[in-house]
Amino acid sequence: MTKLQTLPAASDSSSGKDGKSPRRRESPGSLAFSRSARIKGLVKHAILIIVGGVMIYPLLWMVVSSLRQNDLIFREPGLWLESLEMSNYTDGWSALTHPFGHYMVNSAIVVLGSILGNLISCSMAAYAFARLQFSGKKIFFGIMLLTIMLPFHVVIVPQYILFSQIGWVNTFWPLIVPKLLATDAFFVFLMVQFIRGIPKDLDEAARIDGAGHPRIFLRVILPLMVPALATTTIFTFIWTWNDFFGALIYLTDPDMFTVPVALRAFVDSQSATSWGSLFAMSIVSLLPVFLVFLFGQRFLIKGIATTGIK
Repeated sequence: MTKLQTLPAASDSSSGKDGKSPRRRESPGSLAFSRSARIKGLVKHAILIIVGGVMIYPLLWMVVSSLRQNDLIFREPGLWLESLEMSNYTDGWSALTHPFGHYMVNSAIVVLGSILGNLISCSMAAYAFARLQFSGKKIFFGIMLLTIMLPFHVVIVPQYILFSQIGWVNTFWPLIVPKLLATDAFFVFLMVQFIRGIPKDLDEAARIDGAGHPRIFLRVILPLMVPALATTTIFTFIWTWNDFFGALIYLTDPDMFTVPVALRAFVDSQSATSWGSLFAMSIVSLLPVFLVFLFGQRFLIKGIATTGIK
């Protein structure tokens, strides 16, 4: 019998001397492409940083000006501080008839009433447009969308006459009651789009169990609308907290002033304006808006995307 001779295994041509696969060499074209992509990325980030700095500069200047002496605010427009003037905050807090916290409480009352009104009325109107079937539905929905393009200044005169005859001028009711009537068509449209993304199978399953429209709305639809409700809450808070025109029209008593009207009281055309105190209280009034947007940002993104159950 012939002995079988064992031959050494053929070495893999794709492996290196150490048994590992060699590294793939990038072609000069791919290296040039990666370099150009990095350069374009750096240029885009640089442009964004510059534009962001230009946009945020007024806010930074207001923060710095709130820490300067009143006579140096417009003499030194830069952001460099030689000394901190914390008295602007203490003086501004007690500069008006009431402490500034009084006006923040007034704004909080209006904001809470407006948020509750929009959440209740807009969600119910959105459910009706998205799920119910009634005659003239498309016509009413189109009219509702047209009101988005209607400026507030167009209806302010008849509204003022109506609220004046009722006796609601110089009260918070003209700023809160319209929210209970689903007058903010933007939020109705936002919730309608969100409800349309929720499968109707859930409604049919609840209807088989004997649930009517009120129970379906409260037990099925409303819990799934949390992102849209959070978006409505955030936008209502920001718009109502910063509303100056409506509060200026309806509120004449200094005891009823909200934050924007109270800030306007710092500017006096007959005497010297305390700009340092004005900027200091402006920073204080911006803190609630900043905190609401900071903690509600993720709900805001989900609500704007109007994504239902997939």
